[in-house]
Amino acid sequence: MGSIGALLVLALIWGGSVPLTKLGLRDFPPFTLTALRYLGAAPFFILFLAGRPLPPPRALAASAGLGVLGPVAGQALQTFGVRETSASAATVISSLIPLLLVLFAVIRLHQPLRAQQASGLIVAFVGISVVATGSPRNFPVLLSTPGIRGDAMMLLSALAIALYYVLSLELIERYSVLTVAALTSLAGACGLAPIAVWELRSSVVRVDAEGIAVVLYLAVLVTVAGLWIWFGALRVLPASMVAALQYLQPLVGVAASAILFGDRLGVWFWTGTGLVLLGIASSTQRIARREIL
Repeated sequence: MGSIGALLVLALIWGGSVPLTKLGLRDFPPFTLTALRYLGAAPFFILFLAGRPLPPPRALAASAGLGVLGPVAGQALQTFGVRETSASAATVISSLIPLLLVLFAVIRLHQPLRAQQASGLIVAFVGISVVATGSPRNFPVLLSTPGIRGDAMMLLSALAIALYYVLSLELIERYSVLTVAALTSLAGACGLAPIAVWELRSSVVRVDAEGIAVVLYLAVLVTVAGLWIWFGALRVLPASMVAALQYLQPLVGVAASAILFGDRLGVWFWTGTGLVLLGIASSTQRIARREIL
């Protein structure tokens, strides 16, 4: 299955990131947790870059800017948003990333978007909304919850992350996936480290085995392996197909939350799951068949 199979594995890896981030916030404040994630990934990215020729200064500057946009702005805002708003609201708003990714790819990269793919993405988004809210009747209540600051952070995070993905593709076309992923992540680590030091002056940190395990998961699997798979797929597949498969991620996240926090999975979870799978099938059918053949 190639890239499609890799994206299915990625959905499992990234699906656990939000519930595990919630666990990590018990031990670390938001900036510190995000910084530790990228600092933990830094040695792997440095090894990837060893022996490789670096891009010219202009491309290095662009990578640094993308590091600020993605890891510093996008991921840090997401960590704050997860802390400030409900898990259901965070799930729905973060599910805007695939739609924004496709929109930016159409505008910036001039990728075509067929009506079947667009309708599939919308159906999948509706499915995630049903999963996250527990019932379509709860959606208006979800939008009026007091966690408006967290909702705003999640929305800004979604915009920043989607834009980071699309703009990174322009560099990946000229340089390798690993080079761009490594440079942007290392730039993010450099930007986050001093902010974390400032945050720690007035925050309490509790270091235990659970917190260390969360940091390692976010660093090695979500960041290092995740970006390698993600950018590799975006390089060879249309953004609309990659985005559709990303809708499996929230389903994994909700199921993981049920395991970790004892949430109950009711009939609306399975209804929403069916809509997500229907939307993914609609968006990816033709290209998936081409990969199989």
